Amino acid sequence: MTGDVLRQFTRRPAPPGQLCELCGEPLPEEHRHLVDTRLRRLKCVCPPCHLLLDRPGAGGGRFRAVPARYLVDPGFRLDERDVGRLQIPVGLAFFFRNSGLDRLCAFYPSPAGATESELDPTTWDEVLGGTRLAALLQPDVEALLVHQERGGPGLCALVPVDVCYELVGRMRLHWKGFDGGSEARADLAAFFERVRAAARPLPAGSTAGAEPGTNVGGPA
Repeated sequence: MTGDVLRQFTRRPAPPGQLCELCGEPLPEEHRHLVDTRLRRLKCVCPPCHLLLDRPGAGGGRFRAVPARYLVDPGFRLDERDVGRLQIPVGLAFFFRNSGLDRLCAFYPSPAGATESELDPTTWDEVLGGTRLAALLQPDVEALLVHQERGGPGLCALVPVDVCYELVGRMRLHWKGFDGGSEARADLAAFFERVRAAARPLPAGSTAGAEPGTNVGGPA
C-alpha cells in the first residue's frame, strides 16, 4: 500500500448534516465506521448499518465493520531493541493485515501524514507475529499500535484501525517544529492514556478474544 493509497483510505467525506454513507440517515454525534476493502477507505455509518455488516461475509465481503475492542497482553514486553528492529524511527507505529494484498502493512505517523515502513516479514514474525495479540488481529479493521518513549513505559495494544487514523490526524494537526511542541506532546499523552484506560488485559495463558471495549473516539 503506497502513501497515496493510505491518504485516500484516511480521507473521510463529511456530507452536510453528517449522514450515514450507506443509507443516508442522520448520524448520531458518536458513530462507528466500516472499512471499504475495495477503495481502502473508512466510511461513517449509522448503528443499524454497522450492525448489519458486523458479520463475516456481509455486504459480499467488501465492507467490514470496525470493532470496538481494545486489548493488551500483560505478559508481553516490547523493549527499545525490538522497536529498533521494527524500524520505528519515532517510537510510534501501527501494523495491520491488508486482506487485498495478503500481507502485513506497517506505518508510522509523522507531521506529514503516515509513512509506510518496508518491514521485513521475518522481523515481524520474530518480534510481534507470534504474540497472542497478533493471533487475534482481524484483517483490515484492527491494528497493533506500538508506542515506545525513551525511558518510558512501552505500549503494544490491539485497537480499532480507525483509532490509528485518528492518531495520524492528531499529529498532522498539532505537531510543530522538531519535537512537536508542548501542545502536541500533551495531546498525544492524553490519547495514549485513553487507549490504556480502554484496553482490557488478556487472561493469562488464553488466546480467546475479549468482548468489545469502549471506543475512545475514532474519527467522526
